[in-house]
Amino acid sequence: MKRALSIVALVALPLVALAPPAAAVPVTVNYACQATALGSTYPATLTQPVDVSAPASVTSGGALSVVIDFQSASIPATVGSFTLVRVQNLTFKVPVPANSTYVSSSLSGGSGVGATNLTVSGGVATLTAAGPVPGGGTFELPTITLDLTAGAPGTIQTSLYGTSFADPGLTATGVVRVPLLGNVTVPASCYPSPNPALTTTTVV
Repeated sequence: MKRALSIVALVALPLVALAPPAAAVPVTVNYACQATALGSTYPATLTQPVDVSAPASVTSGGALSVVIDFQSASIPATVGSFTLVRVQNLTFKVPVPANSTYVSSSLSGGSGVGATNLTVSGGVATLTAAGPVPGGGTFELPTITLDLTAGAPGTIQTSLYGTSFADPGLTATGVVRVPLLGNVTVPASCYPSPNPALTTTTVV
């Protein structure tokens, strides 16, 4: 992701296309979660540390990248009074920031989450991870890089997706062990609470 540019190449690049280097900002995202099992709902929380970077400023029409670098997080060992066996089929969403145009995206790194994929549709980037992650285990989602073109003068803000359990930004399927019934599938939905802007880029 880092390129060494010669002085000649740097001078040859149009200045309007350059954004100052971005510094990663560590953020702890708190998700409110709700799992449903056997006709009952169970509240839970998930804390996700993440380093987010975007340039401080960019010219209108210039290129910029937003990088969401997930750090290790933990899966709860229980859901309500039930033992959580594993979590699978995770999805994580991040909107393409307003006042920007999507160009391309990529994934890198990650561990303990199985096969991953990233798609962008309707202004939302969706990361999927097949899992499984064992209950009580740790995992790290891959880093998401969104390559964008800046819009009109103003600001571009990075935030996460999700406003409620009905409009979640993070979903997963849990498998819990229930006495006498064995393993039971438990869908879970989460949204960031609170959900402030994580980065702000000034467009000039």
